[in-house]
Amino acid sequence: HDEISCITLVSDDPGAGMLAQKYGADHLTENALGCRGLNRVVAAATGRLAQDHSAPLLVLHADLPLLSVADISAVLARQRQQGGLVIGCDRHNIGSNLLAFDQGTMQRFCFGADSCQRHLDAARALGLHSSVLQRPGIGLDVDEAPDMAELMQQLDRAGRHTRTLLLHSDLGARVALALHMTTAQGARAQKERSNHE
Repeated sequence: HDEISCITLVSDDPGAGMLAQKYGADHLTENALGCRGLNRVVAAATGRLAQDHSAPLLVLHADLPLLSVADISAVLARQRQQGGLVIGCDRHNIGSNLLAFDQGTMQRFCFGADSCQRHLDAARALGLHSSVLQRPGIGLDVDEAPDMAELMQQLDRAGRHTRTLLLHSDLGARVALALHMTTAQGARAQKERSNHE
């Protein structure tokens, strides 16, 4: 995205540094930040980044396979127009898949159960303006099998790398097989329940 000046990958995964280097991103580890747990790690990372950058910060999770340039543009436009905290919620309107804010509205991070409402409540408690942005590219995060099944149904909207991985690789074939087996098992269980009723 033309308006993104710096990307920082925060992960302790052994391959994260190489991945960041391949795509020209910076890399921070939890060990380097000196803390553990998602909320503490995000707070430490954004605190460090805010020292070096005056532009708004975006915090987003890595499991957003349908995220697009248009989604980022919509988030940045909302943040410019309304200021404060912009929450990109999940497709269930429960989780926070993306946060956008500037240094003046950095707040307590509330990732975990019901994080969208918890982020709204935390912003309200601090007297900060906040808004929720719902977009399909931000809304689909991949946490469970139904999320993966939804992604497979929307692969035409996914980026080239995601489509290639899921349609033309051994991993993609294993995912498709696992989803097929899960769906078949669910159908059998539903049939058995119906037969017993």
